[in-house]
Amino acid sequence: MALNLRQKQTECITRMLNLNQPVNSTGTANEEVYKILIYDKYCQNILSPLIHVKDLRKHGVTLYFLIDKDRKPVHDVPAVYFVQSNQSNIQQIVNDASHSLYDSFHLNFSSSIPRPLLEDLASGLLNSDSISRISKVHDQYLEFVTLEENLFSLAQKSSYVQLNDPSAGDREIEEIIEKIVSGLFCVLATLAVVPIIRCPRGGPAEMVASALDQRLRDHLLSKNNLFSEGGNFASSFQRPILCIFDRTFDLSVGILHDFRYRPLVHDVLGLKLNRLSVPGEKGGTRSYELDSFDPFWVANGSLEFPEVAVEIETQLNKYKRDVDEVNRRTGGNEADEFDGQDLIGNTKHLMNAVNSLPELTERKQVIDKHTNIATVLLGEIKERSLDSYAKKEYDMMARGGIDRNELLSVLKGKGTKMDKLRFAIMYLISTESIPQSEVEMVEAALREFEVDTSAFQYVKKIKSLNVSFASANSASRSNIVDWAEKLYGQSISAVTAGVKNLLSSDRQLALTRTVEALMEGRPNPEIDSYVLYDPRAPKSSSAATHLKGPFKEAIVFMIGGGNYVEYGSLQELALRQQPVKHVIYGTTEILTGVEFVEQLGLLGQKMGLGSSSAPPAQ
Repeated sequence: MALNLRQKQTECITRMLNLNQPVNSTGTANEEVYKILIYDKYCQNILSPLIHVKDLRKHGVTLYFLIDKDRKPVHDVPAVYFVQSNQSNIQQIVNDASHSLYDSFHLNFSSSIPRPLLEDLASGLLNSDSISRISKVHDQYLEFVTLEENLFSLAQKSSYVQLNDPSAGDREIEEIIEKIVSGLFCVLATLAVVPIIRCPRGGPAEMVASALDQRLRDHLLSKNNLFSEGGNFASSFQRPILCIFDRTFDLSVGILHDFRYRPLVHDVLGLKLNRLSVPGEKGGTRSYELDSFDPFWVANGSLEFPEVAVEIETQLNKYKRDVDEVNRRTGGNEADEFDGQDLIGNTKHLMNAVNSLPELTERKQVIDKHTNIATVLLGEIKERSLDSYAKKEYDMMARGGIDRNELLSVLKGKGTKMDKLRFAIMYLISTESIPQSEVEMVEAALREFEVDTSAFQYVKKIKSLNVSFASANSASRSNIVDWAEKLYGQSISAVTAGVKNLLSSDRQLALTRTVEALMEGRPNPEIDSYVLYDPRAPKSSSAATHLKGPFKEAIVFMIGGGNYVEYGSLQELALRQQPVKHVIYGTTEILTGVEFVEQLGLLGQKMGLGSSSAPPAQ
């Protein structure tokens, strides 16, 4: 059975809302209990893409509040708490219980609660004589945000900066790695699978893979573990492969402009938790949801923007034809809008028309929504020449460079400061050797528009380190690595691991190409050096060949920020396989190009690079 993360997480939340009682086939408990839901901001973000208000009511939730807001007592009603396990939440729970805010407390922590915090909770409840109000305490292992069936985020902000900060000590790095491991463990526990783990050697990817392997091994030793597979050595086709990478594997995808609908909506309009707001026709803003319940979004998210515009028009024309057909059959007047008021005539046709009314209305709402979104996008595309940026960046990656005059015309043409900065960094990454005069020319063009060049200087510095590293002999190479890793955190691992790493001849991303090779499991020089962990195998045993594939299912995880470009590319990979394979994509956080370049700029400033005196790029 295909791994469906959205469905599994929704099932766990449904059970939690029903006081952790088994639910029946309708998704509700056999005995309806009215209750109150209390959550923190992080857990609100977990619930938001999965559970709507009407779903809460269906599960007996009559009121819901953030834990840090002032709340009045509600007697004779149980309260379901869904919060992260941290000191402030524990104190608030003790405070609520001591003031007898609710009849009984069902405590659900988004991840496993550490022993010291559990002891703080117990002693606080005992001291306030309110322990009798606590019905149950559950570790839910749900500390991740599922946005689509095959897309999740750990919602851990700025992990790229934290892992590459030159001032970060070993302890801080370990804490970030542990946080990522904990989030990945929650994903695997929810899916109830123990994967084979593969990752490149060195850097955060291997640190996370190694720690996750150990965490899974330790957990599998306990009798009542969370994984429903048998304890025997499962054959590889029954288990997925977990491929872990870190953002320096391919910086370019986090920076480039993409012209496909889903990445464009995210990058330009700021899609967050499957929601976005666009300016309304008569002032104000319109908010929309874009998720797996929107058939147009699902079907057309991976198309280039012009194709989406054509598809909107096609859908609108089809809708008009269907409305005309209903009106014709029922003897009504022909009209664009179908309001059901002119229905007269044949009773059978009348019944059919009434039955088709909700479906037609829903279709019209979807068409209107995407017409509005596309109109706003089109305005931005024209104003900023986003189509030109996207085309020229992909051409640069494929050709490994750009004509000098063309480069200057883009930098001095339309676009925001951040568009120009992103283009300049893409030029830096995709061109293998650049004359110093050309680099200075780019910097001068950026300064002319008052662009903060910290991010550009940061990538330039890392690139020069990689060139030094590649040309050095083995004796001096270790000195460069020591110095660079001290100064630049993990980034030495490869910002420009050869231009070949960016795009293959069929414009396939480096990540997609590598995941395809890992899933096939055939000998391949690109992945032969990758580390393999099997948490179910004895540590002493050498990696068995059958653990190298082929795999039907993969979970791909990007440390340091992911994006909809990689997500779309991996979904296309899964669909074009025969038979169709299944790929889940996850990341520490989903970033727009602007957000990622801001993180690069922050690192540049921490290292004293760039013109931080300039105003922030817009």
